[in-house]
Amino acid sequence: MERVYLDNGATSYPKAPGVAHAMINYIENIGSNINRGGYKSAYSAAEVVLEARERLCSLFNYSNSKNVIFTQNITQSLNFIIKGLLRPGDHCIVTSMEHNAVMRPVMQLHKKGVEYTKVKCDIQGKLNSNDILECIKDNTKAVIMTHASNVCGTIISISEVGELCRQNNVKFIVDSAQTAGAVEIDVEKMNIDALAFTGHKGLLGPQGIGGFIITDEMADLMDPLISGGTGSMSDSEEIPPFMPDKFECGTINIPGIFGLNEALKYLEKEGTENIRNTEMGLTGLFIKGIKALEGVRLAGLDGIEGRTAVVSIDCQGKDNAEVSYLLDKDFGIMTRCGLHCAPSAHKTLDTFPQGTVRFSFSHFNREKEIIYALDALNKILKSI
Repeated sequence: MERVYLDNGATSYPKAPGVAHAMINYIENIGSNINRGGYKSAYSAAEVVLEARERLCSLFNYSNSKNVIFTQNITQSLNFIIKGLLRPGDHCIVTSMEHNAVMRPVMQLHKKGVEYTKVKCDIQGKLNSNDILECIKDNTKAVIMTHASNVCGTIISISEVGELCRQNNVKFIVDSAQTAGAVEIDVEKMNIDALAFTGHKGLLGPQGIGGFIITDEMADLMDPLISGGTGSMSDSEEIPPFMPDKFECGTINIPGIFGLNEALKYLEKEGTENIRNTEMGLTGLFIKGIKALEGVRLAGLDGIEGRTAVVSIDCQGKDNAEVSYLLDKDFGIMTRCGLHCAPSAHKTLDTFPQGTVRFSFSHFNREKEIIYALDALNKILKSI
């Protein structure tokens, strides 16, 4: 049986070449912490960590590597930003396509007096930016939104929203879980105040490493979610006021950063535009095949324009969970079924409560795997 991995929306596989070796090299040959030791191996590790910060700045077009903060993942990053910024009496705006990594922190704060408005996207997952403008109030502090849906792949125009935020003195927070490494993101051009990212999806790095990039003004407005030792200002029990130490305490995931740094080298070498073109070619082939199947509805957009390589289908009249199970059991095809931690998005797409079977492609996939998946899906639909 073939083994076909089509769940890159959850985590990329395989990782970029060299990622595992870089992590093993750190663990076996370096091992030192950073900011704690005045010896050669500690400085060597710190150099790679700085290199990773600088590569992320280059990828996302931001000028200050000190404002790159490493966390465990994008969920932790969003919690840092949202809970660090918003206070009782503040108002924020979200969209109906948000992942629970945004909505659960917002709902926690809502119970403590933070207001929020959820702007409805259309059934394809597209946002009318003017709807954001209409929701801005005197106490609106931030717009928090995903760059692309993890359910259906629809890309939201963050450039338009960023400009609206700038004009109305509202902070702009972007969840790039589905786009970092796959779609161009320009922090400065798009007027982004805080960009949350994760290493293990489009950046092709390991799990357990993520982070965020924030402007100096945003850093001044935010309180640290956690605090502790940083290796700096050790004579004081106060939190360091400078970056990245203000938000980066304790021992960070240095093996993960070594792996992420290697993945970023690969992205630079291959070119994110080339990677995206390959992924969208595979996506187009899959969508064309899906349209030829009876009883299958595409969630969101029905073409490759304005989307990522994430495609969700609703096998109408069938149990989507059974379809996903049989894809794995009988054909070795790995997908993700359900509500994808985004119930509001599924309600927007009219796929709630049944959810969808989600296929998400990587440039490491091949056309023969797409054809194989379509053939398998056709056989399953005829058999149940």
